[in-house]
Amino acid sequence: MAENGKNCDQRRVTMNKEQYNGNFTDPSSVNEKKRRDREERQNIVLWRQPLITLQYFSLETLVILKEWTSKLWHRQSIVVSFLLLLAVLTATYYVEGAHQQYVQRIEKQFLLYAYWIGLGILSSVGLGTGLHTFLLYLGPHIASVTLAAYECNSVNFPEPPYPDQIICPDEEGTEGAISLWSIISKVRIEACMWGIGTAIGELPPYFMARAARLSGAEPDDEEYQEFEEMLEHAETAQDFASRAKLAVQNLVQKVGFFGILACASIPNPLFDLAGITCGHFLVPFWTFFGATLIGKAIIKMHIQKIFVIVTFSKHIVEQMVAFIGAVPGIGPSLQKPFQEYLEAQRQKLHHRSETGTPQGENWLSWAFEKLVAAMVCYFVLSIINSMAQSYAKRIQQRLDPKEKTK
Repeated sequence: MAENGKNCDQRRVTMNKEQYNGNFTDPSSVNEKKRRDREERQNIVLWRQPLITLQYFSLETLVILKEWTSKLWHRQSIVVSFLLLLAVLTATYYVEGAHQQYVQRIEKQFLLYAYWIGLGILSSVGLGTGLHTFLLYLGPHIASVTLAAYECNSVNFPEPPYPDQIICPDEEGTEGAISLWSIISKVRIEACMWGIGTAIGELPPYFMARAARLSGAEPDDEEYQEFEEMLEHAETAQDFASRAKLAVQNLVQKVGFFGILACASIPNPLFDLAGITCGHFLVPFWTFFGATLIGKAIIKMHIQKIFVIVTFSKHIVEQMVAFIGAVPGIGPSLQKPFQEYLEAQRQKLHHRSETGTPQGENWLSWAFEKLVAAMVCYFVLSIINSMAQSYAKRIQQRLDPKEKTK
């Protein structure tokens, strides 16, 4: 690790000088140009330049499709093997026989795992921003299971329709039979799959930084460029954000596996920096991914899960509703919709959709649905903006050689 740090210092010294047609250019002017280019790209967003943003997004999509088509064409053996495997699986899925019961069971488990792993990946791998799938999907799911467990005095919810719709079992549960551990066990699969997805989503920064270090090329990723700048100005960093990033970088670099594990085991918005640091200093893949997987899918996931379960346990919820009602002036008016929402959820738990009476829509559920829709829309918009800015960077990189010859 120390040798890697020494090599990094030598590389930064070399990068401080850039040669244009035999002449050395002042590094400060180069950095200033990079800053101006970055600011110009950041202005390419839908709410400022909608036509240019959509045009660049479409062109970037075509470029990516062309690149992937070229890669697949050069890996024809892999593509043919994948198509043959897909054909076999399709035939197995549609051909009638005794194996269909196993196919249906595998399909159900596969879709469940893929759903939560996919949400976990979206939470940490977003192009420019992540979709906060814990707050939008996993957290509410754990909360609904917790509320249902205390209402039904059981976690033996019938499947299907669980987890799409939770309905109390026909047999009456014993009062007080629900424990924290029983609820943890009920949502363990969903939570762990989501945690595995978040760990997988941290791999792109690691591979990008590792490939850049091994090849010596300058990657296009702006987070990596900020990481390089942070290393250059490590001794003069004064603001809190820079010192926090340096603390994460030093912890990962000096402590290794347990440093990565510590960063992954707590809610840490700077963990992308840990992946870049590990890739830059050539930390072995299984050291990085193993620590990340244990930290996110086991330690951090249980911390978040226990917090949600305790927060939405029956007595805590009742205390929160009572506290809302005690707020002077507006308390009773705020307390009423919460009570109506909780009562509606209790009624749904005891009535199947085909026999139960329809419930009026509560403004809390309406507001949450609109919040989910707004965040998903923002996530899609951020992807469009990010891809448009990537194409703008391609244009700037094509223009740079022309400017150098002037």
